[in-house]
Amino acid sequence: MIPLILIRGGGDLASGVALRLYRSGYKVAILELEKPLAVRRTVSFCEAVYEGAHTVEGVTARLVSADQFQDALDAGEIPVLVDPNANILRNQFLTSPGSTFIIDARLMKTTPKPLPVDVALHIALGPGFRAGENCHAVIETRRGHTLGRVYWSGSAQADSGLPEGDLRRVLRAPHNGKLIAHAKIGDLLEEGQIIAEIDSKIENRRSKIISPFKGILRGLIRPNIEVTDKMKIGDVDLRDDPVLNTLVSDKALAVGGGVLEAILTRYPVFHEIDQV
Repeated sequence: MIPLILIRGGGDLASGVALRLYRSGYKVAILELEKPLAVRRTVSFCEAVYEGAHTVEGVTARLVSADQFQDALDAGEIPVLVDPNANILRNQFLTSPGSTFIIDARLMKTTPKPLPVDVALHIALGPGFRAGENCHAVIETRRGHTLGRVYWSGSAQADSGLPEGDLRRVLRAPHNGKLIAHAKIGDLLEEGQIIAEIDSKIENRRSKIISPFKGILRGLIRPNIEVTDKMKIGDVDLRDDPVLNTLVSDKALAVGGGVLEAILTRYPVFHEIDQV
């Protein structure tokens, strides 16, 4: 039996994992928030929550209800359910403890709440989890020689609180408010160009978000979303190549490779799940 893999979160890193597993022959579904907050939206399956369907590298994810879930799988698509608490695990018609895997790709970086039901395999990405305690395996998400490595005990490296690469590339909200976009993902930006504004009616403030250097707008949170102070809302890339905005990152694929390794280490071939 081919397992059903439920990925909690549908941002860019989670979507890279979903692509790698989908292309490896697994049945994949995504559990998301009612209002996802992805920045690299062009390569994030969670955009299906807003658009109804979203395609990344030729693979389509579709927003579904529970009664449409199996139909989407049968159509070769990735179902996306608004189910932040993973309540689908309680649905005996759609999931089974012996043949359902969970990948926690929310990158919350804090200790998670326990799952509502035990599953055959629970894999988590990044800090906040400890393999052998609140999940079976942890995948390293920090760049370097350990990126994508599988830990069957212990945890991933602690969150440094700093973005990788040029610190200026990450755009953050200066205060609470609604994001008003003046640029779109893929635009070539000049240094100092206005990318967006954060409008706070409560604080009676409106602040501009400008490009720190010349480059491509790699990511921007969805317009009209309410953001909070210091929240990551965008990403500018020095590389002048808009094609990169249509591809999942090398990091996402490396982490996806780690997830695949963990699955095949525990279950070398699909049919062995029947022996659990």
